[in-house]
Amino acid sequence: MLVLNCGSSSVRYRLFDGDEVRAKGLIQRIGEAGGDAGDHLTALRDLMDRLDLSDLAAVGHRVVHGGERFTESTVVTDEVVAAVEELIPLAPLHNPGSLTGIRVARKLLPDVPQVAVFDTAFHATIPAEGVLWAVDRDLARRFGLRRYGFHGTSHSYVSRETARLLGKPLAEANVITLHLGNGASASAVRGGRCEATSMGMTPLSGLVMGTRSGDIDPSLVFHLHRAGGLPLDEIEESLTRHGGLAGLAGANDMREVLERRAAGDADATLAFDVYIRRLKEYIGSYLAVLGRVDAITFTAGVGENAPDVRLAALSGLEPLGITVDPVRNRENALVISPDGAPVTVCVVPTEEELEIANESRRALGL
Repeated sequence: MLVLNCGSSSVRYRLFDGDEVRAKGLIQRIGEAGGDAGDHLTALRDLMDRLDLSDLAAVGHRVVHGGERFTESTVVTDEVVAAVEELIPLAPLHNPGSLTGIRVARKLLPDVPQVAVFDTAFHATIPAEGVLWAVDRDLARRFGLRRYGFHGTSHSYVSRETARLLGKPLAEANVITLHLGNGASASAVRGGRCEATSMGMTPLSGLVMGTRSGDIDPSLVFHLHRAGGLPLDEIEESLTRHGGLAGLAGANDMREVLERRAAGDADATLAFDVYIRRLKEYIGSYLAVLGRVDAITFTAGVGENAPDVRLAALSGLEPLGITVDPVRNRENALVISPDGAPVTVCVVPTEEELEIANESRRALGL
């Protein structure tokens, strides 16, 4: 099973034999001077020449946005390609790269089934009251204004692995999953089904991220446009690429923020505090959504490797049965809560490519 995650100028790939990784890598700066390849066709052709694809069963593609149409992983057809193209306005930075990868892979491997695995699909189980906003319903229907959610492959994989760690059937496990990387999102998962997630129509809303603002008052956009005279494109650029930790501290990497905070930097300290406050707000709201929580699980680059973030995010929640063992936390153990704690706190490395491979097998009935 070959998994491709194609961006506008990059291709991340992984070749699986069952769950075993045969090959993996990243092709960068495609189409740029000094880059790894002149275009995606050349990049993928060179990649496929290097890999042993004699027993290839299928190619699984990560597609960020599936809209309301794609609520599960789907075998690629001409109709699917056309539909994903129609969804570009909802994910203009992401879906074009995925489409390019799909088209090139279909051209180079015409006899190999291709599967689109959507970041949004896992969140399709959120009930209507969790995806709709209180906006004009005609406008909402016309333009697809609703919560879709992202990082679905990660939340799906991590919630299932958490149930396994707990020794519980997936159908009986209630888990809050926190995917904390440069992009960040939280989900409330009841029995393997998503009940709530922090990202919305796009990956901009929710938690504070590396360069994305997360939740803001929508009127901020109107104010900057009317009072500040800023063009809408510039506002979008600011919220997407110059917000988050970068906007607050001038650094989008949590490692740098933590180093500067430890040295007494005021901006880094405030950025960390804002980041943690938002995390606590979402954890608290998802405790209310689920009612009973068996585990809180951290994953992705920050979630897996930043003990200070995990400790601060859960500090003060001891009356709710949520505690962190400081030694286990510093060691990035799989379970960082004390033995016997009412709520198990886990650190589970995400495996999004493996989840895409498994979803592709499921879609093909393999």
